Amino acid sequence: MGLGIGIVGLPNVGKSTLFNAITKAGALSANYPFATIDKNVGMVSLRDERLQALCKLYTKGDHVPPIVETHVEFVDIAGLVKGASQGEGLGNQFLAHIREVSAIAHVVRCFEGGDIIHVNGKVSPLDDIEVINIELALADLQGLEKRLERLKKTAKSNKDDAELLEQAEKLLKPLSEGIPARLSGLEVPKDLGLITAKPLIYVANVDEATLSEDNDLVRQVREYAAKEGAEVVKISAQIEGEIAELSDDEAAEFLEGLGLTESGLERLVKIGFKALGLQTFLTAGGKEVRAWTIKQGLRAPQAAAEIHSDIERGFIRAEVIEWDKLVEAGSIPNAKAKGWVRSEGKEYVMRDGDVVNFLFNV
Repeated sequence: MGLGIGIVGLPNVGKSTLFNAITKAGALSANYPFATIDKNVGMVSLRDERLQALCKLYTKGDHVPPIVETHVEFVDIAGLVKGASQGEGLGNQFLAHIREVSAIAHVVRCFEGGDIIHVNGKVSPLDDIEVINIELALADLQGLEKRLERLKKTAKSNKDDAELLEQAEKLLKPLSEGIPARLSGLEVPKDLGLITAKPLIYVANVDEATLSEDNDLVRQVREYAAKEGAEVVKISAQIEGEIAELSDDEAAEFLEGLGLTESGLERLVKIGFKALGLQTFLTAGGKEVRAWTIKQGLRAPQAAAEIHSDIERGFIRAEVIEWDKLVEAGSIPNAKAKGWVRSEGKEYVMRDGDVVNFLFNV
């Protein structure tokens, strides 16, 4: 199950530099607007220390079961500019790419100096945020107005369309004022496909000196995001690029030298999961130790379908234990002896960190 996070922002704020670092995909990064015209997509492994702990339980002699991590999809979307909703800077193409992702990571430049050209001639994160928010809201407004024309024709004969029409009409005012749908205080049906209804994370791109302590620009972004109830991840795209070239041990040592315990990417992925309401369940054995990503609130049979549709179809029950309880017990037989392995039926709602063995018959 993929998690699509679109990396957006004004030109030259560090989007492609960050994308290069976290995917090693080699997206073009250059010191001029619109260096990236086509979207670039990369899959990033989500590191999970729980898998490492479980792997040790099933390591026998020289045999170490492979670990299969879940993945996150990042999409590098070319820089938006003022007027993008009217097609400025190839805006229509970029906006179409944003509609395809599940969440938005809005990269904002929060460092002064250097020889990187800012598209507006000055570094002002709040101005940058306003430009993007307004352009996305205007893009939604245009799409909504077209949708309303169609809904007005079908609402008289279709009850669902009539209800959707009423909800859509209420959203016209806030969007026309540049207010994102997620901040309108109104119900936003998914059927409307509004960009500004997507979960949003602000990514404050800083220099190395600001990693340990916020500068004034980062504080501005945090205060703005707090009013929206949005998360902020502080990242140095340049540093992430250096980390990407290191081995795991070297990266850990490098981060420790900076006073950090995890990379900016790891924080971004974790917050992205939270924003999208995703969680992970685990399967473990001698053949492999694996993480599976599902929506929160999913029941056991539907979670089993992530592994194979036959398991959902022939679902009998699920043997479930919390991952830390399994590590504490040392093995499934020990855990069963302690009464820690539960037998759950079709109505069981999966929890993050469950280690599961699905029993089925087809």
